[in-house]
Amino acid sequence: MTKSPVWHPFTQHAVQPEATLISKGEGAWLEAADGRRIFDAISSWWVVTHGHRHPHIVKAIKDQIDRLDQVIFAGFTHEPAEKLARHLVEITPPELEYVFFSDSGSTSVEVALKMALGFWQNRGIKRSRILALEGAYHGDTIGGMSVGERGVFNAPYDPLLFDVERIPFPAAGREEVTLDALHVACKRDDVAALIVEPLILGAGGMLIYPASVLAEMKRVCETHDVLFIADEVMTGWGRTGTLFACEQAGIAPDIACYSKGLTGGSVPLAVTLCRADIFDAHYSTDRSKTFFHSSSYTANPVACAAALANLEIWQREPVMERIGSIAALHKDRLTRFRDDRRFANLRQIGTIAALDIVAKDAGYLADIGPRLYRGFLARELLVRPLGNTIYIMPPYCSTTSDLDLVYDAIDELAGEVA
Repeated sequence: MTKSPVWHPFTQHAVQPEATLISKGEGAWLEAADGRRIFDAISSWWVVTHGHRHPHIVKAIKDQIDRLDQVIFAGFTHEPAEKLARHLVEITPPELEYVFFSDSGSTSVEVALKMALGFWQNRGIKRSRILALEGAYHGDTIGGMSVGERGVFNAPYDPLLFDVERIPFPAAGREEVTLDALHVACKRDDVAALIVEPLILGAGGMLIYPASVLAEMKRVCETHDVLFIADEVMTGWGRTGTLFACEQAGIAPDIACYSKGLTGGSVPLAVTLCRADIFDAHYSTDRSKTFFHSSSYTANPVACAAALANLEIWQREPVMERIGSIAALHKDRLTRFRDDRRFANLRQIGTIAALDIVAKDAGYLADIGPRLYRGFLARELLVRPLGNTIYIMPPYCSTTSDLDLVYDAIDELAGEVA
């Protein structure tokens, strides 16, 4: 085979020269070109909810492609986008009245930041500072990297990034430190918005914090008239045990970002929802107040049709029961490691379970991560550790026997890499 010209994401080709060729996906499993079946224990980077190639979503894509594949979304619209927007407004907090379409989680965050800054700018109020949690990850666009944790991921691009004020992560026992810091920061009159991943940091290490803290962060923002942006790209669509993570705190964000599971993981699509007054701040006969953001494929009809089919699955099938079963299974299986000194910080929320292997070198670039990845793949499991942090985030169609394969592999590999 000749050398591939493909440059893969988050991949150091010098140490991972070959990619696994996948020819098919069905349910919770992938099939490699050489015939191996691989359990997708991380939902292919957290996007696949109901399983690969769910028949209802596949049919919706096929039906839509026969009617309309693509149309410019500036000055034009189409039925799948209109129906999807109305449905999203129905199932999200009533405060969120407008839907802006984009293509990925990163761009949905970029849109949210631009909405927030435009809101203050168009009202003639000088607020431009953004607050974010330490350790957060919000994507790989310039805005997304700016509000994400600074480190090896974005160090080469630091000259491009704008300044952001960090609020300490609300670690157990230090929640008040976070809230006090947020209060102090919001008292300044130049703060435009706070952006958070509600309840759990994703790429920042699957670190969980209480719903009560999330609710209090929202209250502090309201007190100081600071916009609250919820990045639910990863946490949405059932991952934390409810349709959206903010439900558990009983809060309505001012701006919310959704992607990944929006189409069930079938095709790319993202949305950013906002309050009416944020839309109204851009509504004017003064064309300079236009919200200047788009992409060529904004609200692609095929992607919107897939998302509508996904929402129909949530209505027709016992999705929440499946989520509850996976959550209960995680809780039960983690107990086998509770007193095991090889592991630390066992944690779980909804369908997400994580634990850390005790290691001297535990950073993201530590050798333990690739060693674990190779060990899981050798056992026909797709698990992609974050350094020494192993996490499981499976499709909702996963069975007990599927997940037991992962937990058994964790036990075995912990002994091998120690």
